[in-house]
Amino acid sequence: MADPRGLDSVSGPAPGARRRAWAELLAGRVTRQKPGPGTRQKVQDSAVRLLRSHLDWSGLLLEVEGPPCKKLCLGPLIDHDGPEACSDLSTSFIGSALRDHASQLGVPVAVLSSQMAASSIVRMCAAGAEHAHRVLLDTEQRKKLSSLIEIAQYLLAHSMFSRLFFCQELWKVQNSLSLEALWRLHVHNVVSLWELLESCADLQAVVSWLFRNLRLLCEQVEAPCQHTDIARAMLSDFVRIFVLMGFQKNSDLRRNVEPEQMPQVARDVLERMLLFALEALAAGLQEESPAHKAVSCWFSTFSGQTFGSIISTDAPKRFFSHTLTQILTHKPVLRVSDAVQMQREWSFAKTPPLLTSLFRKLFVILSPEELVGHLQEVLETHEVNWQHVLSCVSTLVICLPEAQQLVHDWVARLLARAFESCDLDSMVTAFLVVRQAALEGPSVFPSYADWFQASFGSARGSHGCSKKALVFLFKFLSDLVPFEGARYMQVHILHPPLVPNKYRSLLTDYVTLAKTRLADLKVSIENMGLYEDLSSARDVTEPHSQAPQDVEKAILLFEHTGKIPVAVMEASIFRRPYYLSHFLPALLTPRVLPRVPDSRAAFIESLKRADKIPSSLYSTYRHACSTAEKNPENTAPGMKVEPNCVDEPLKLLMIALGGLRAAMTDPAQYDVLSAQIAVISERLGPALGVSEDDGSCEASKIQLSVLAPELEQQEQKVRVVDLLLTSFCQNLMAASSFAPPDRQGPWAARFTMTMCGHALLPAVLTRLCQLLHHQGPSLSASHVLGLAALAVHLGESRSVLPEVHVGPPAPARDLSIPEFFNSLLTCRTAESSCLCLKFCTAAISYSLCKFSSQSRDILYCCLSPGLIKKFQFLVFRLFSEARDPLSQEDTAGLAWKPSGLPSMDWQRAALCLWRQRTFQELLKEKQFHLTYRDWLQLELEIQPEVDSLSDTERRDFHQWAIHEHFLPQPAAAGGCDGDLETACTVLVDVLLDFCQSSRSHNHSENSDLVLGGCTGNRDIFSRLQEMAADLEQGPAAPYSHSSSRGHFLFRVFRRRLQALASGWDVAARLRRQQELLMYKRVLLSLPPLVLVGSPQVEQPAAPGCDEFFHLVNSELRNFCSQGGALSHDITVHFFRGLLNACSQSRDPSLTANLTLTACQTECPIVLTSALLWWPRLEPELHCRWRRCFQGPLPPELQRLQEAQQFAQSFLSPDTAAPAPGPAWVSAAALHFVIQQAGKESVESALEKLDCQREELLVCLFFFSLMGLLSSHLTPHIRQTSSAKAGDSLKALHVCGEILGFLQKRKISWLVLFQLTETDAGLGRVLLRLAPEEHIRLLPFAFYSLLSYFDKDALIRENAFLHVAVDMYMKLTCLFVAGETSAVSTPANRSQELQSQAGAGAGLGTFSSQMAHPTNGDPVGLIRKARLFLLQSIPQCPKKSFSNMEELLATSGDWDPEVSTALLSRQQAVSDTDLYQEPHLF
Repeated sequence: MADPRGLDSVSGPAPGARRRAWAELLAGRVTRQKPGPGTRQKVQDSAVRLLRSHLDWSGLLLEVEGPPCKKLCLGPLIDHDGPEACSDLSTSFIGSALRDHASQLGVPVAVLSSQMAASSIVRMCAAGAEHAHRVLLDTEQRKKLSSLIEIAQYLLAHSMFSRLFFCQELWKVQNSLSLEALWRLHVHNVVSLWELLESCADLQAVVSWLFRNLRLLCEQVEAPCQHTDIARAMLSDFVRIFVLMGFQKNSDLRRNVEPEQMPQVARDVLERMLLFALEALAAGLQEESPAHKAVSCWFSTFSGQTFGSIISTDAPKRFFSHTLTQILTHKPVLRVSDAVQMQREWSFAKTPPLLTSLFRKLFVILSPEELVGHLQEVLETHEVNWQHVLSCVSTLVICLPEAQQLVHDWVARLLARAFESCDLDSMVTAFLVVRQAALEGPSVFPSYADWFQASFGSARGSHGCSKKALVFLFKFLSDLVPFEGARYMQVHILHPPLVPNKYRSLLTDYVTLAKTRLADLKVSIENMGLYEDLSSARDVTEPHSQAPQDVEKAILLFEHTGKIPVAVMEASIFRRPYYLSHFLPALLTPRVLPRVPDSRAAFIESLKRADKIPSSLYSTYRHACSTAEKNPENTAPGMKVEPNCVDEPLKLLMIALGGLRAAMTDPAQYDVLSAQIAVISERLGPALGVSEDDGSCEASKIQLSVLAPELEQQEQKVRVVDLLLTSFCQNLMAASSFAPPDRQGPWAARFTMTMCGHALLPAVLTRLCQLLHHQGPSLSASHVLGLAALAVHLGESRSVLPEVHVGPPAPARDLSIPEFFNSLLTCRTAESSCLCLKFCTAAISYSLCKFSSQSRDILYCCLSPGLIKKFQFLVFRLFSEARDPLSQEDTAGLAWKPSGLPSMDWQRAALCLWRQRTFQELLKEKQFHLTYRDWLQLELEIQPEVDSLSDTERRDFHQWAIHEHFLPQPAAAGGCDGDLETACTVLVDVLLDFCQSSRSHNHSENSDLVLGGCTGNRDIFSRLQEMAADLEQGPAAPYSHSSSRGHFLFRVFRRRLQALASGWDVAARLRRQQELLMYKRVLLSLPPLVLVGSPQVEQPAAPGCDEFFHLVNSELRNFCSQGGALSHDITVHFFRGLLNACSQSRDPSLTANLTLTACQTECPIVLTSALLWWPRLEPELHCRWRRCFQGPLPPELQRLQEAQQFAQSFLSPDTAAPAPGPAWVSAAALHFVIQQAGKESVESALEKLDCQREELLVCLFFFSLMGLLSSHLTPHIRQTSSAKAGDSLKALHVCGEILGFLQKRKISWLVLFQLTETDAGLGRVLLRLAPEEHIRLLPFAFYSLLSYFDKDALIRENAFLHVAVDMYMKLTCLFVAGETSAVSTPANRSQELQSQAGAGAGLGTFSSQMAHPTNGDPVGLIRKARLFLLQSIPQCPKKSFSNMEELLATSGDWDPEVSTALLSRQQAVSDTDLYQEPHLF
């Protein structure tokens, strides 16, 4: 630089000197100074010295850019976009300049640089501010600040910058500072926020400044701005810093201030922000107001995103706990009495959403145990804001399912402590907490009524330990009376605490007080609705408003149970004012009655039959209904609801459902989704037309008809159910598009439980039945997926849901929810099989994915074993590739793909599930494995005409399933162990079960189920015939009846018959007869050799018929016979089997003779059956015998032929042929011929019997008695009543004629009425020829023949009186048991009896008395029998009374008058003998 004199000459000339031009001066210097080697460097040094002496430091630091070579070229040097060399040069230049300037001023360079940097920042913030309260910088300011930060970082690196002095300079002008500038200084490590705060002398001013700027920052975060991301990052950093600063223990950052000042500053800032938010909430916020935006933004910082980087420390948890305490204790101005009155307004749905969202965020870090413990601690140590406390309780039980039991346990501890020390605070807390939790509904917490009854309604309650505890309880309840709602007092009155009798006055005083208060509130206990929710805190409904709701619910319960609801019955007795004044008028609203009575009409009629409707009121109702038919426009006033009244709640429900749909973008946010579901639950009641959910369902079972599921008069409920089902399906699809089921949280289970409340479950199940069972093919893929998931979650809740009582087509039974869904899905047709496959695939896949990390037990609850078995069945049936063993590569993982699946994708999904490792492991469980029996049951349901498989494909599938899959499988795995007999046995058993059940649920009107009447069984029955043929054609005849095990078919029959209920009641008899008809049809469809068996190799060559004989003797003769003979089909089948056995024998004639000889003693009814059907049987026997053996019939067959010829000869005018033996065979043949002959032929035929043996005549009389009983028991269905009576009269006439013939020949016939199984010879044979029912009804036949008795001859027989008394006793017992109704005498028989009054010899007056008409009344027959005995007893000889006492002792007081007559007569006979003169010689 030039010396000062040179500068003076340039700057101004001396006086009188000539001024030289600037160009002249320059030219002179050019000429004087030659550039040398160091000239350039000298010039630069001179320029630097010149700048240092004239530099404006604040301006220099703010220079960012400018034209080159202006302002000493500092612009491009400081600009970040310039080359790095220039940047280094600029910072080094500024550092050098600052150092020189500081040395000139005599101050430390750090102080000078800090002062200049602070002033530059203040000028920068002030220059760009558009208004005074701006917290964010603009783009220009950020660029300048970036340059300043770069310079400051250089100065810090070279120890030329003082952070403390810099902070102090900033705080001097804090109102001009921008919050973003401080944040950037902190972020870029120029100076930390901690250093900024500790350098300030006035900490309260700093707190105020930070609070003000943070609030402004929150407002700007929510405002539409291009710098929103910067604002959010700033807010998160500040909150994180304050939390660490205020709540981290053992911080080593404190240096220059008191140890507790800086954490206190941080806590003060956070507390002021929280207080601002709570004050704003209390004042009420407009949705789009700045305050609302600020509060929402501040609450959003309580998230994992904010605290993710410091979550490993304990600071966030301490901060959240502190925040929760601040919320709970904010402005504790509400008293307990205020909380008791107002808590119903503080439920979860009514709490401001911002506050519930804050609670939910606080619950994320704190565990449920910590939350409940913290609540308890705060309530014990602080004055609290009851509104916030109770809102917190609601949010807790709604959003944290684990907390529900914790709250319940906490309340129990509070009660125990309260009664232990009479602690009023604990009592108040317990009641307020319970009532608050109960407001959220029964799916979250037990109702208040249930809790109160469980806590105080038994001797286990804490209140029963002493009188002191009782006084404390009732004192507390009495103190609540002036403040609490009517509902709670009604609970206390209707479910009072259990009190010992000696303290009953305490309860009485409270009830009186509560009723007085209810009267003041104009609420009557007597006028309460039947189904009002005593636990809800809503206002008491007026009786006239509640009654229609009660009526609708009562009708619904009646519809599902078929019984008058218990609540209605109780109200008709104990609450008659409400019942008569409100319930019945609402029920008996006049209307046009439907032609087919609906549920309402049926309910009214049931009440009328139970005398629960006064006659006058019922008559008025019927008259009004009749009037309504003429004037339908005036019907049912007040019963219709205005559309607007209905649509508004429905719209609110739709809005709530839409909100849930919008929240599905993150399905794992359980708290958010639970909050929205709580809103839906609250809006369900108004949408359904009820005020609140009653919390319970009176019906323990839901009755539902699968064939005709109807929702009568419930249009609104149908709309609501459809909305809920649609919403569930849509939400599932939306949630699955963001996360698989196992990461969706429990929203679906919570939504499902909401659908089960409000008495909606019956309607939901009915609608599901309509959709799946009747509209299944029309369901889209999303519908199937959604409904399958819903079924899974309903199954998950099966323990708390009632069973479903289903009707046809399945047998009526009670099913759990998973079993109910299984019953809705059938595989009968191609369409139903397709739907079943889709549903099973979706349900199983969803379950395996949803509960993949949980125990296998949850799958057992959610899925029905039948559903999994149907899936296996359909996969085997429809996909031939699934029949091959799985390779290791096939067991890939399962992916849940909820997108719409076309048919081919469904098949791919089913096969993917089939090959999945987890599913294959599930199938190893015994209850889920498809067994041979399961396969048969499902295959039998297939209807071939609408099957997805062709006939050929179906046969191939059957062959594979039976012979390749199930037959070789071990029995433990549901197979047959390779045993074809086992396969046949199971098939027959399943076939019989199916035929029985198919008739019950109306598969077909045709009862011939086995032979094709039931669709679906034909092909399977063909498989049975094929397998049975394979067994019979075995080389060693392994199934000969000589085997100790017997034939598999008879073993099945025997086992099933043993399982059936025995007895003679109508139901048991019909069930047994139905079963036997099935057996007979199975036998008839199999080879006839099954009945007879193959002949044994050793001699004698007789086949084993023991099993068939046993079946005939024990069962078929009782249910499938016609009074002494089997039906034609089974008789012919037996003889065909006999001929087949003869063809396999070495001596056919001997085999036939031995078999028929065995029949005479073991199964005589086979021979009588052959005689009955001989005209049709004989031609076939002759033809087949001649063709096979070229000889005459065997002797035993010839004997049957001779018996038939003997019987036919009695109807011809020729001489009768001799009777072949045995006598009962000839008697049977004669009986059958007489049955087919006319009355005159019978009389002429009897004349030829004079020369026959007595045994034949007695047997003929026995068969005629059986015919008489058969004419009553088994009349021909197509006959008219007169024809039936004619058959009975004809049978009676034949019996009378034969009886007269026996009496005429003085042949004793009374032995027929004393037959027992122990009898040898003829007696045993006769008992095996008649059904047991006929034998039991012999007393009826005995006394039906009174008019034919020869009294004089009978009285002389010693056995007569004993038989007559025994028959009378048994007849009386039959009448008492109701078994005489089937054999009542036709009324028109009396006329013929009168015309036959003189038929018996010696009847006299008695015969005329017996001939009086009885009008078909069994009582009349008993009266005649009684009169007959009373008249006969005095005439009987002495020997007739032997063993009479023994007989009377076994009968008891059966007829006192007859017993007295017998005993008197016996005593008289004894006395006569006593006084007779002895015969000495």
